[in-house]
Amino acid sequence: MGAQWKQAGREANAQKRGQMVVKLTREIMVAAKLGGPDPDLNARLLAAVEKARKSSVTRETIERAIKKGAGLTEEKIAFELVTYEGFGPHKVPVVVECLTENRNRTAPEIRNLFKAGSMGQPGSVAFFFNHVGVVEATHAEKGRDSESDAIEAGAQEVEELEAAEVPEGRQGARFITEIKELDAVTKALKTAGWTIVSSEMRYVAKSFPELSEAHHKEVADFLNAIDDHDDVHRVYAALK
Repeated sequence: MGAQWKQAGREANAQKRGQMVVKLTREIMVAAKLGGPDPDLNARLLAAVEKARKSSVTRETIERAIKKGAGLTEEKIAFELVTYEGFGPHKVPVVVECLTENRNRTAPEIRNLFKAGSMGQPGSVAFFFNHVGVVEATHAEKGRDSESDAIEAGAQEVEELEAAEVPEGRQGARFITEIKELDAVTKALKTAGWTIVSSEMRYVAKSFPELSEAHHKEVADFLNAIDDHDDVHRVYAALK
């Protein structure tokens, strides 16, 4: 559906684990800062904590990130969300979200990554995406009517999750909603028995350019280089 770009197996790479933990804990801190420290009352935090747990982030690290983000310690977080747009190789639109403590450092580094990528360049590409709320969830009831639950929760669209993303014996769905309704929809789905896997704002591509296998690899390599930057939090691309 053109949601957040992901490389298959990327999180399983042991060399990336330290960087992955940093990014997961940053998301927890930001979620706690925006919505408070109680996961039951903060859907974004709940999803961030569950993702961290599944990635074997320690309980102590998670709890420390929540307290720090919610301002319950003497440490103060100074992260701000900064968004960059541009074209990757072969004119593939790309949106990059960064959590940074110094945008004056991050901005030129991201611009240089775009320039270093073959045919990559900064530019306005928001037109190629819909900025929406996305809730991914699973349900223990295999034949669950996800469309009815979507209507009841106030979601605009619903689609099945890919089989690889759903645990055996469960049903998975991706619910699309307006950003302002994201928290309410997430809570309604949780009440209906759905286990929330992720609840976040995303840039969803409206269409996808046709690429040869070689060109697809060039774009994937470019996105890997962007995603490897320590300040990069999310990477979205019009790439299937």
